[in-house]
Amino acid sequence: MAIKLFAAIDVGSFELELGIYEISAKTGIRRVDHVRHVIALGRDTYKNGKISYGLVDEMCCVIKQFVDMMQTYKVAGYRAYATSAIREAKNNQIVLDQIRVRTGIEVQIISNSEQRFISYKAIASKDAEFNKIIQKGTAIVDVGFGSMQVSLFDKDALISTQNLMLGVLRIREMLGYVQVNAGMQNALIEEMVDNELDTFRKLYLKDREVKNLIGIGESILYLSRLTHGERPVEKITAEEFIDYYEKIGEMSLDQIEDRFGVNAEYAALLIPAVIIFKRVLELTGAEMFWIPGIRLCDSIAAEYAEETKAVKFNHDFSEDILAASRNMAKRYKCHGPHTVNMEKYVLAVFDSMKKYHGMGKRERLLLQIAAILHACGKFISMRKPSESAYNIIMSTEIIGLSHMEREIIANVVRYNGVEFDYNRIHLNEDLFRNTKGEISHEDITILMAKLTAILRLANSMDRSHRQKLSDSRMSVKEGQLVVTTSYEGDITLEAVAFEQKADFFEEIFGIRPVLKQKRRLS
Repeated sequence: MAIKLFAAIDVGSFELELGIYEISAKTGIRRVDHVRHVIALGRDTYKNGKISYGLVDEMCCVIKQFVDMMQTYKVAGYRAYATSAIREAKNNQIVLDQIRVRTGIEVQIISNSEQRFISYKAIASKDAEFNKIIQKGTAIVDVGFGSMQVSLFDKDALISTQNLMLGVLRIREMLGYVQVNAGMQNALIEEMVDNELDTFRKLYLKDREVKNLIGIGESILYLSRLTHGERPVEKITAEEFIDYYEKIGEMSLDQIEDRFGVNAEYAALLIPAVIIFKRVLELTGAEMFWIPGIRLCDSIAAEYAEETKAVKFNHDFSEDILAASRNMAKRYKCHGPHTVNMEKYVLAVFDSMKKYHGMGKRERLLLQIAAILHACGKFISMRKPSESAYNIIMSTEIIGLSHMEREIIANVVRYNGVEFDYNRIHLNEDLFRNTKGEISHEDITILMAKLTAILRLANSMDRSHRQKLSDSRMSVKEGQLVVTTSYEGDITLEAVAFEQKADFFEEIFGIRPVLKQKRRLS
């Protein structure tokens, strides 16, 4: 396969970055050039809620220079992503429009869960090392400028991922009004970090062993330079990092600038970063710290390579999304055997109806997640489980899903239990402005109706929660979806529920579902 030249642009909270990459099946992903420009967009957002015109003007000038560089390399494609600084700015649509008009670059705002997921893909692109490390309890700690993400792995499975508002720039801005000496300020940062991490420990680290820590984010790339001018270290023990922390704690900002080759503003951000990593190491008891050297631009290139099938990854990322969803269902005490059968039934219906529903692999995944989470609302309210489930899903980030995909799942789960009313569905309009490609409100409504119809039918097949139809087979014949079971006992509850859900299914797909029970001849 021919080598592709690809450009990745990161519109971050503290800097703009451009990476140029060679991507091929033979050599994988190789960065051939990289430029960055420090611009503290996050300071405006976190302080004032908006990005000033002066910074917008500076940003457009820099991105125009990126465009010139991309043209020089004759790149075949590009992706430009914006993270928390623009995501949280009240004037983000005006900012994006200015960039598009003045530079021709379409910048896509990505959700936190999408951002962390593509960073995880970049780590996984280092197949051999990554797969070896996550066989033991592992935590990926992604410390950014606006927030940090902690993802827990156990034996190749993603157990949980949580976002904490502990970004290094956000911390500095929060402490900007406190007039204390450096030692006291470091103590305050530790208190802030400990407060968030203590809650995380109680909820997610109980009885869980973490042997390895994987550190990513811009700041750890600098912190990995143990001595000025040396090649960055990739692996160190926890003890070595703690010793390193003690040495940095004794440095002045001028010494940090000189040691790491950064300006004063960036030097001030390395202090909260090293404190965060140190406290996570101590909290988890991890023994080894791996620093794979991942930037967001590397992550964007990895995502592009995987989606275009230019590079084959051995790791199954969809399974990670499903694993995170199953752990979420477990947290809300969803009925195990019933949920397992729901997954089986929705996928069987989906696959049997391929010629009629027009949906693809991604929609199949969203349907499967909806089946996994369909009963989570009962943990909050037995009276209004559908509304409670909607609120739970919308309040919980699922790594790898966009905000729009999460809202689709939440609505499908909601309308599994209440009447589907096309005229009462209200979606966040920002989702449409911030979504890759063109998609309309009507498209989303129709998609939700299709997924809801399948979920409802599958749920009716286990109305008694006794898995009576677990042997069922499905096929479309003469305008009917025929579901056949050999179960010999009473299936009255399932048959009645099935018939009740059949009308809506037929209304959506034009195919009538029919339940047939085969009985053995005595």
